[in-house]
Amino acid sequence: MGETLRVGILNDMAAGPPATPNPAAIRPWLQLACDELRTAGRLRGAVEFIDAWGLGLPAGTAAAVARAFQELVAREVLLIVGPAIGDNALAVTPLVEAAAVPTLNWAGAERARGAWMFHLQVGSHEDESIVLARHLATSGAHRVGVVYDDSPIGIRHLEFLQSEAALLGVTPCACVKIAPLATAAGAEAAELLRARPDAIVYLGLGLAARPLARALAAGGFSGPRLMNTAGIRGYDAEFARAIDGWIYVDMHSDHNRTLAALRARPDVPAASPLAAAKGHDLGRLVAEALARAPELSRAGVRAGLERIKYLPAAQGHDGTLLGFGVWDRGALHGRYLVLRQWRDGASLQVPTG
Repeated sequence: MGETLRVGILNDMAAGPPATPNPAAIRPWLQLACDELRTAGRLRGAVEFIDAWGLGLPAGTAAAVARAFQELVAREVLLIVGPAIGDNALAVTPLVEAAAVPTLNWAGAERARGAWMFHLQVGSHEDESIVLARHLATSGAHRVGVVYDDSPIGIRHLEFLQSEAALLGVTPCACVKIAPLATAAGAEAAELLRARPDAIVYLGLGLAARPLARALAAGGFSGPRLMNTAGIRGYDAEFARAIDGWIYVDMHSDHNRTLAALRARPDVPAASPLAAAKGHDLGRLVAEALARAPELSRAGVRAGLERIKYLPAAQGHDGTLLGFGVWDRGALHGRYLVLRQWRDGASLQVPTG
């Protein structure tokens, strides 16, 4: 029968299990991928998933996530999946390296990588800003007002947007910081509008994006409005109404054949295209790491992750690939970021060259 393979799930967006099932939960996707490989005879034992909970930044603390991580280490898991938020992934990375436990975060921080810390990019603090800057340049926006979360996530986004904008002749005419948990943004919107921008960009985790969008609408701004992957919060209908018309960075394409085939299967969990794409890729990496491990130890699973190559990804444009390697800790390779726009509650892909 084989031994039981323990995989930890590090939940950093809540202090404990939800009262009702979460449709975006990753466990069903991990289970689905592992069950498939076990049925195919490629896994040497049953997989047991162990949850640990710690409400992390920005609503909680990095210390809570650290405690959850140490709890999983003590449970002798072979692999840890999480965190999901960039600030928390950055905080946990030194702990991962010290504990020597292979860990696969699904945040946006490319700095949250190491010898033992692997990264499935669900967004990117670096690449997203470059994609946005290039879209601004090709759409003819020369003066851009920027509002960014006063946090490591927002500041990192801003740095890369400014660098790319300078190369493309796009001028940030105002850069205004906002509290990540802000519930009002009238002052920030007024400061942006005084600079008379051609377009406005929000960069951050997204909780402050909704009050900003409402304040800009109240101020009469109707020019191009863009945001990073904070826009995926629009899968909540109320949020989508607030950011109607905004272009944002997403992780799924209408033309990705791997995603289309996945969503046509009758056995996959009901989910949005984004949740399905992310879930598929995360589950595939976990299952393949266990199956490819030369030995069922933490070092063996790390080697198993490094042996994953050229798997079709459900995230990104068609042709995006999944894989790692020696010193290669970013899973997605290719055009994995997709520009979309919220219109009347629907996410529509933005045509790009």
